[in-house]
Amino acid sequence: MEQPGTSPSDTELGAFLRSRRAALQPHQAGLPDDGRLRRVPGLRREELAQLAHVSVDYIVRLEQGRTRRASRPVLDALADALQLAPDERGYLFTLADVAPATPARRSCRPEVAPRLRQLLETMHDVPALVLSRGMDVVAWNRGATALLGDFGALPPAERNLIRLTFLDDAFRSLYADWPRVARECVAVLRMEAGRHPEDPALTALTDELNARDPDFRTWWADHQVRGARQLTKTYCHPVAGTLTLDVQQFSVDTHPDQLLVAYTAPADSPSHDALRFLLQWATGRDTAAK
Repeated sequence: MEQPGTSPSDTELGAFLRSRRAALQPHQAGLPDDGRLRRVPGLRREELAQLAHVSVDYIVRLEQGRTRRASRPVLDALADALQLAPDERGYLFTLADVAPATPARRSCRPEVAPRLRQLLETMHDVPALVLSRGMDVVAWNRGATALLGDFGALPPAERNLIRLTFLDDAFRSLYADWPRVARECVAVLRMEAGRHPEDPALTALTDELNARDPDFRTWWADHQVRGARQLTKTYCHPVAGTLTLDVQQFSVDTHPDQLLVAYTAPADSPSHDALRFLLQWATGRDTAAK
């Protein structure tokens, strides 16, 4: 429950700190077992205060959303004490508003540069797409359609990889390890929501998924965060069979909120052969349809 006079960012910071404190066991932090019965998992507030060299009252005020006044050294001390990963550390600083705030921008369907669209169209041997904030699909090539489905057949508001991963049965069935992929999606979405708390599209997406999917609700409450990175995913494709692909993400210099995502397989691997077959099949199907 929000304290009087607190903002959503205040309560999100407190919830994130509580979740990371609960996830860290005392022995992982180098603390001895004092033999006292623990009513909740993870570190006590007193133990976090000891590790970070701050007062217990300060931890209480942060976790209850009654203050976000924290210097960079204090945030570093908390991040070190909680053993935060780099993405989690960056998320903590974002929530605490240590970095200069950027003006809130009205959410809209982003434009894709013509040269980037041209690049997609020339990537005949590589499925590729362009993602915007929150994993909205804003452009794609023929290979991406063959691998992941026809985004053009969906309303623009539903062209979102996270939404499809949770709410579209056909898309969900593509993943050999759906729970791992889905949890990664939640971590990416929480990172973006923390960076852009005023974005109405991100808020609407998280609200919809919280309301409609119990797994999303559970994982969202875990407060895991993760930025874009290279991944390997295994797909169970109805035409090409099993493909294990590297999912590589590249920033777009002219559009900082966009990523170019490419799906590749090592040369001379069974997945490379399966991907080549899929792309040839898609080309033949499109030719026959003309």
